[in-house]
Amino acid sequence: MRVSLKDVAEHAGVSVKTVSNVVNKYQHVTPATRHKVQQAIDVLGYRPNPTARHLRKGRTGILALAVPELGNPYFAELAGAVVDAAAEHDYTVLLDHTQGRRDRELLVAQGFRTRVIDGLILNPLELEAEDLAARTDEVPLVLIGERRYDLPYDHIAIDNVAAARTAVRHLLDIGRRRIAFVGARRDRPSRPAHLRLLGWQTELAASGLAADDALVGRVEGWERADGAAAMAALLDSGQRPDAVFAYNDLVAIGAMRLLAERGLRVPQDVAVVGFDDLTEGRYGMVSLTTVAPDKRAIARLAVESVVLRIGGGAGAPEGPRQLRPGFRLLERESTLGRPDG
Repeated sequence: MRVSLKDVAEHAGVSVKTVSNVVNKYQHVTPATRHKVQQAIDVLGYRPNPTARHLRKGRTGILALAVPELGNPYFAELAGAVVDAAAEHDYTVLLDHTQGRRDRELLVAQGFRTRVIDGLILNPLELEAEDLAARTDEVPLVLIGERRYDLPYDHIAIDNVAAARTAVRHLLDIGRRRIAFVGARRDRPSRPAHLRLLGWQTELAASGLAADDALVGRVEGWERADGAAAMAALLDSGQRPDAVFAYNDLVAIGAMRLLAERGLRVPQDVAVVGFDDLTEGRYGMVSLTTVAPDKRAIARLAVESVVLRIGGGAGAPEGPRQLRPGFRLLERESTLGRPDG
């Protein structure tokens, strides 16, 4: 038989309201009473029913997370972190896979799951500002990812320009000067990669070096094969870099494979830096130096933001917030070589 709040109240000798206040972590309960109620909870094995709690507030207890590509390990890891963060707020997460398609992103943003979810966390690639400005769905929306919008929605993303500059600075510090950027989209130059491309350009300029467009490797997508194809195109054009800053780890891994096939050594001939800190990059024959976004912080801030918007009232922020989780550069063999030389 399931233990109820009433059972806990009778065991502790307090009211049901007092037990509810303790369970919901309200502050106006004396330490002695809180201790007595907690003892009763432990003895009886009471477990809160989050579904009933949400229903009493007219909610479903479900958040939606919409990302471009669940097959990409970065988004898979991020989704796991969002699920963990949501559980701390007694929320379940419904995953939507948009494939980076505008029609699917529009469908999600415009509320096709409105009756199912309490809030939406969206990582858009194709939506324009006017698409989101025209949104009529009242379900709270929080944005993650690189696309920047001047709109009344919280946005959580690392500083991609600063992160890219950190990667390029590392390559400069180890003596590299012909640094390529691999991962600019061939068909959509203004889409997410432009912030990391801008960071590459900015750091080179700050060091007195020209950001040579001939050293920009353009891609159709951001998978391993795209990195290999872009690296091959750079080498075939006669533009051999001494370092590569890749849009993400998958592109970097593809580029490293192509370099090996062409008889070039990493890092002796070409140093490589990726972005995302995927597990795969740690265990290759040459471990990958990478920019590691704080995925746990991104997830936590996204969930906290949407939960605040769902709650409304005095605790909710007055206006949209731009939240910037941290990142760090993880230096590994693809730039530093093996410890034994």
